[in-house]
Amino acid sequence: MFLQKTIRKKTVVTGIGIHSGDPCTLTFRPAPPDTGVYFIRSDLPGKPSLKVSAKNVQATSHATTVGGAAFSVATIEHCLSALSALRIDNLFIELDGPEIPIGDGSARDFLRALMAVGLVEQDQPRKYCYITEPIYFSEGEKHAYVVPYHGLRLTVTIDFPHPKIGKQNIDIDINEQSFGRDIAEARTFGFMKDVQALQARGLAKGGSLDNAIVLDAESILNPEGVRWEDEFVRHKALDALGDLVTLEMPLMGHVVLYKAGHDVMNKLVKKIWESPNSYRHVELGADISEEVKRYAGWSLEQL
Repeated sequence: MFLQKTIRKKTVVTGIGIHSGDPCTLTFRPAPPDTGVYFIRSDLPGKPSLKVSAKNVQATSHATTVGGAAFSVATIEHCLSALSALRIDNLFIELDGPEIPIGDGSARDFLRALMAVGLVEQDQPRKYCYITEPIYFSEGEKHAYVVPYHGLRLTVTIDFPHPKIGKQNIDIDINEQSFGRDIAEARTFGFMKDVQALQARGLAKGGSLDNAIVLDAESILNPEGVRWEDEFVRHKALDALGDLVTLEMPLMGHVVLYKAGHDVMNKLVKKIWESPNSYRHVELGADISEEVKRYAGWSLEQL
């Protein structure tokens, strides 16, 4: 049986906020079984909390923002992607202000902090969202769907009319090893014209070549270049993993994305919720073996 997981003890990530440029601190703390993932503002009266859930997503432009009556948190996807890959079910994420440390624009700092303290199994079984029938969402040329798969697999395609990006694709089974090796250090990226527009509105004050890949009309401005030639699509896979945490349950399925950003991911998660006949809540054990065999014949070509 696969049991729920949290971390062994608290661990801290420090840095600056991407918009304010001010110092900020994030503290991961263990949470009891069946809790889920919550943000907590330790600097506010009463230390209000907010569950990571698609129901609480307020905005999906450039980043995913969750919010409630007391506070909101933006750019949550980098932090949450590590939780998705490590299958961490229960966690308190405590913040001392309105922003999450941006780090180097990837999930590297969050993964390192979590791995440094280690994970611990809890005394309750993990319930998966086990996809049994294809679930599809499209919006113009953007589309996202998930099909049955025994595990978590991502196929992501992006297509940007920029000479340094173009069309890129990644197809990867997600686990602790593949995430750490191929995804976690892929940095966010943006275009100079967009950065300038944000800064004119008093945002992105903390943005720099130290925490993002920045491009002008023709080239990459970072002196060191990219970490992989396809770092851009790797980061989109990282973002998608973070957004999957808003499903509130670990997914077993093959997620296929084409030009799909945070907005489409949020709508896909909600579409999964709205499709109860296309998934089951399962606990991994002997009872799932026949189900796995039944759906082993599914392939993308059948859609």
